[in-house]
Amino acid sequence: MAIQHAVLALLARGPSYGYELKGAFEAAVGPQWGPLNIGHLYQILDRLSRDGLVVAERHAQPVKPDRVVYEITQAGRTELDRWLAEPSPRSGGFRDDFFLKVTAAARSGEATTVRTVLTNQRGHLMRELRNLDGLRRRSEDPVVRLLLSAAARHVEADLAFVDDAESALLADGGAVLQAVAADRPGPATPAADAGPARSAG
Repeated sequence: MAIQHAVLALLARGPSYGYELKGAFEAAVGPQWGPLNIGHLYQILDRLSRDGLVVAERHAQPVKPDRVVYEITQAGRTELDRWLAEPSPRSGGFRDDFFLKVTAAARSGEATTVRTVLTNQRGHLMRELRNLDGLRRRSEDPVVRLLLSAAARHVEADLAFVDDAESALLADGGAVLQAVAADRPGPATPAADAGPARSAG
């Protein structure tokens, strides 16, 4: 995840410090993202500072420890512009835990196993969809509402895949599952140069 670029985008609006950046990030991306770990954020800020994309300056406070304020550099603005100008590839590719579950369930040849996997996933996705819808209705930020709608569309696509898997694997009385389960590697054959078997006795 390009959180470092999101941090650069926040700093492009003006200097800021750790906890202020954490709050600004969480408010900007919405509740579906989840809280940003402050320790991880400071690691990102340290890396950005080492790379010359931000500069850090200590500000003394009368009672509390010194506050470190971060400011974006020209190199940071150039990097932010480069990131914004590029398309975003799918960060995780198409590797998905649920895809592997469907594969394993289908190759078991057991309709009950497949049905359980699909039913459990459908229930989980429906709960996610209801939660996202509730968050979207309560949000007053148009960008956050947009992001929540995008997240809901991802869930709807996952639900469509569950329906597709059900139709493909369970709609024919189990014939497809039997064929998939039968398509297994056979036992290893002896090597051609193993030589004749030794006779008993």
